[in-house]
Amino acid sequence: MKKILVIEDEQVIRENILKLLKAEGFDVTGAENGSQGLYAAVSNVPDVIICDVMMPELDGYGVLVALRSNPVTATVPFVFLTGKADRSEMRQGMELGADDYLTKPFSKAELVGAISSRLKKQEAVAEQYNTLRSQSSELIQDAADKLERIKTSLCDALEREEFQVYYQPQVNVHTGKIISAEALVRWLHPEKGLISPAEFIPHAEATGFIVQLGEWVLQTACRQMQVWENAGFSGLRVAVNLSPRQFHQPDLSTRVAQILAETGLQASSLELELTESLMVEDAESAIATLQHLKNLGVCISLDDFGTGYSSLSYLTQYPFDTLKIDRCFISNITDGCTNAAIVKAIIEMAHSLCLEVIAEGVETEAEKDFLWRYKCDIMQGYLFSPPLAAADFEQLLMAGK
Repeated sequence: MKKILVIEDEQVIRENILKLLKAEGFDVTGAENGSQGLYAAVSNVPDVIICDVMMPELDGYGVLVALRSNPVTATVPFVFLTGKADRSEMRQGMELGADDYLTKPFSKAELVGAISSRLKKQEAVAEQYNTLRSQSSELIQDAADKLERIKTSLCDALEREEFQVYYQPQVNVHTGKIISAEALVRWLHPEKGLISPAEFIPHAEATGFIVQLGEWVLQTACRQMQVWENAGFSGLRVAVNLSPRQFHQPDLSTRVAQILAETGLQASSLELELTESLMVEDAESAIATLQHLKNLGVCISLDDFGTGYSSLSYLTQYPFDTLKIDRCFISNITDGCTNAAIVKAIIEMAHSLCLEVIAEGVETEAEKDFLWRYKCDIMQGYLFSPPLAAADFEQLLMAGK
């Protein structure tokens, strides 16, 4: 049964309306002034409110303003009763949020019609809302199901050993010798072939699988580096990227220590790379985590410097060992453009802070010569070698590169 609240200060009119609506099967309540009507509306929210415009103390406009400002009653259909069909008065009420007007005297059909039309509109809105909510829930569930399927596919790929770790050499700019390597994950799909990390890493991040994948890469790279050390290729270092999810794992330093112990790799042979975005999310927590890692003896590298939230302050606050200049600054570095000035400034600043500098994305001899001239420490890029499978990287080591 729909509830109707009638706010009318004239007793005869109020009682007639209540009697009429009760006969139509409505649950009706009356209020003899604006204050009582406002209290009744808030305490027992009706389906429709019928309210006289002109009342002593709190008139209909005041009642409407108060109801529309209250979240509980803001959307309750509101029909004004007025003794005069003044256009400006009607306009004022509609601007305040009234839904309809009835001019006294009005017939039973007009009153019931006004209420019925408001109720139908309210039901239509509610139905539309429920439909949208249902569709939204379905979309959310579909998205969740899709992510779960993607995560399952990634987990299965890891179990089937479809992921591989490639190693891109990092070369001393002045001697041309390999001194370290960056470990990069690749997915060799049995049907699709080699899948770009740009395709699967975002999915791994979204599903949380990146934590499991990142730990596998770390473990694989450490184990491989130990194999090379045992084979006589000593003094090398392997750099492994840490994703945001992986970095924020509460047991990160403990797990790194366990992997070093399991593989037998010296901590000084491991470098962990982090992006700038991690430095601004929770500075206090990030510094504590990095300090725990430093206490293990691993090296810490700041990756993609200059592309995110670059701040000189955190270069002094965080215990970094290495700063990597993003490839976007290396491109066209010899054309006398702004990039050249930026790279020179970064190298000088990093060295003044006792940081080692790695330039990424080096592709030409001219770029290498520029870096040599301005005393960059290490370069990485296709000029020397693309990322290689472990066996191919070992061939470079054997050739004395």
